[in-house]
Amino acid sequence: MISLNIEKTLGFISKENVFAYEAQVKAAQEALENGTGKGNDFLGWLHLPSSITKEHLADLKTTAQTLRDNCEVVVVAGIGGSYLGARAVIEALSNSFTWLQDKKTAPVILYAGHNIGEDYLYELTEYLKDKKFGVINISKSGTTTETALAFRLLKKQCEDQRGKDMAKKVIVAITDAKKGAARVTADNEGYKSFIIPDNVGGRFSVLTPVGLLPIAIAGFDIEKLVAGAVAMEKACGKDVPFAENPAAIYAATRNELYKNGKKIEILVNYNPKLHYVSEWWKQLYGESEGKDLKGIFPAAVDFTTDLHSMGQWIQQGERTVFETVISVENAEHKVLFPHDDENLDGLNFLEGKRVDEVNKMAELGTQLAHVDGGVPNMRVCVDRLDEYQLGQLIYFFERACGISGLLLEVNPFNQPGVEAYKKNMFALLGKPGYEAESEAIKARL
Repeated sequence: MISLNIEKTLGFISKENVFAYEAQVKAAQEALENGTGKGNDFLGWLHLPSSITKEHLADLKTTAQTLRDNCEVVVVAGIGGSYLGARAVIEALSNSFTWLQDKKTAPVILYAGHNIGEDYLYELTEYLKDKKFGVINISKSGTTTETALAFRLLKKQCEDQRGKDMAKKVIVAITDAKKGAARVTADNEGYKSFIIPDNVGGRFSVLTPVGLLPIAIAGFDIEKLVAGAVAMEKACGKDVPFAENPAAIYAATRNELYKNGKKIEILVNYNPKLHYVSEWWKQLYGESEGKDLKGIFPAAVDFTTDLHSMGQWIQQGERTVFETVISVENAEHKVLFPHDDENLDGLNFLEGKRVDEVNKMAELGTQLAHVDGGVPNMRVCVDRLDEYQLGQLIYFFERACGISGLLLEVNPFNQPGVEAYKKNMFALLGKPGYEAESEAIKARL
């Protein structure tokens, strides 16, 4: 089971003040369970892990196998929560160099529909010209510009290259049950489809087909991922005492730090495979809490890499930051520090030590230096990078996010600010129905 250690925050805030949140956390937990808080129409994630059936997982695995059997490459078309969760898990579990290997045991997973980069789309479609590829189109509405554009291009290319019959087999829609352009397309074309529940927002959707299908196609065990999430659902439940509930303590600690002027949370990892876990986490907390002129700013660094770029700022910049470190206890492979006869680099004293031991000392040394420099540190310990542990980590952050947002007195489950740029973009592009907005915005240019 993953664990949380807040000891290195207690020189900056008191344990008494953290535990003083117990009543507020209990109220937030009750609001989540009873659906009485802000955003109560988007609480489908709360008991999602324990509600997933064996039949549903079997359906996902069957569909995944169809794409594995018929595709060298599968493109996930989606933006925000429609791709970040899947990418986070896949990259955390994958060999870092799988994409360079000639012999592959699973299709290469690529991503599109998460930007409007013309060169990116050109290069992707060029790469796919001689590939047997499939597409997962992930969108509730089917009208999100980035994803809809990518899907237009990929659908046509897939049909042209592989024929309509095969395209029908290797294009999957994950969308709304009844409405939206993606649903209409899926029904008209006869694509296999999965439903995004109405009451689960995008950033909480990794344990729906949005995340589970790409993860299964990549060759990972979605049953273990869900089992890990189920275990953490129990460990973070409303009846678990505050002192034993990691999500409750994390939510309370970060809010107490925020109240004491720590406005930026930096998520730290010491394993490059966790980069996209950080990206997923940034959306989860930024989109949930950044509203009503409130919210801790979520940032992330990959150590030790970023110690040599951002480390200086963290050590001696503005004292408005705290760190949450994801610490992986056990590496999957063993590499020993080698001997060198000349020892010009002076590192023979490390001879025979595991590289991971050196990494752990870097982690400990950095923690002590940053605490001494005025940066509170929390530590989330994960036994190893496997499906079960990642399932735990995902639900831990989700549950804590729901609690934390309610402590902050915002709606953690909406994202009204996301619409502002869309309106401006459509006005500038002259989309039908936006004539008045077009006139108004052009007058500002």
